[in-house]
Amino acid sequence: MSLILDHVKKSYKEPNGNRLPVLGIDRYELQQGEQAALVGSSGGGKTTLLNVISGILTPDSGQVIVDGRDIAGLHEVSRDRFRAAKIGFVFQTFNLLPAFTALENVLLGMSFSGRGVDRPFAISLLERVGLGSRLNHVPGRMSVGEQQRVSVARSMANKPALLLADEPTANVDPANQELILNLIKDTCKEHNVTLLMVTHAMEVANTFTRIDRLADFNKPLLASSEVS
Repeated sequence: MSLILDHVKKSYKEPNGNRLPVLGIDRYELQQGEQAALVGSSGGGKTTLLNVISGILTPDSGQVIVDGRDIAGLHEVSRDRFRAAKIGFVFQTFNLLPAFTALENVLLGMSFSGRGVDRPFAISLLERVGLGSRLNHVPGRMSVGEQQRVSVARSMANKPALLLADEPTANVDPANQELILNLIKDTCKEHNVTLLMVTHAMEVANTFTRIDRLADFNKPLLASSEVS
C-alpha cells in the first residue's frame, strides 16, 4: 500500500473571512510497508495532514492517493467506507467510548468495515497488547497506558493497509512510551502495514530509520494567494 500526496493544499477560513493556509505540499510518498516519523512543531499542520490523508478532511486541491485510489475525489460516504476498510488511526486522546469495554471498543471498530465482526481476532489483538485479562474493563477502570493499548488494538482491528498515529505516546509515561512504540511498529511490520507516525518528540522520531520534517516539504505560504 503506497501513499502519495500530490499538490495538496489545505486552508481554514478565519473569523474575519480571510483564508489561513496550513498545507502546501507538492509531493510526499510512502511505499508499502515503510515506517516514517513525521516531525513538526506544535500547530504546524501535522494533525491537519493526518486528517487529510485519512479523509476526515478534504483538501482544497490536489490528490491524496491511498492504495492507488484518490480519496480526495470521493464523496463523504465513500471516504468513510474507504477509511474504515483501509486506514487505521491511533489518536493521542485515545477516543475510546467510555461506556464500552476494551473488547467492545475493538469490536465496534470492526463493525464499520463492512467485513463483519471477528471476535476471536479482536481478543487476539488485545492479548497481543497485553490486555488479555482486561477484556471486560471499561476505560475508566484502566490506566492511561492501558487505554492507549486498547486504541492500538482497535486501530489494527480491520487489518488496515495504512496506519496513522497522532502523537500516540504524548500522554503516557516513559515505560509505556517504549511499549506502545514497539507495539505499533512491530505489529505494522508483522502485517506489512505502512506506518506514518506524527510526533514533536525527537526521542520518539529517532527510533525510526526514516524521519521526515514537515517544514521541509510543506510550504503553505506559497499557496496563500491561490486559495479563495
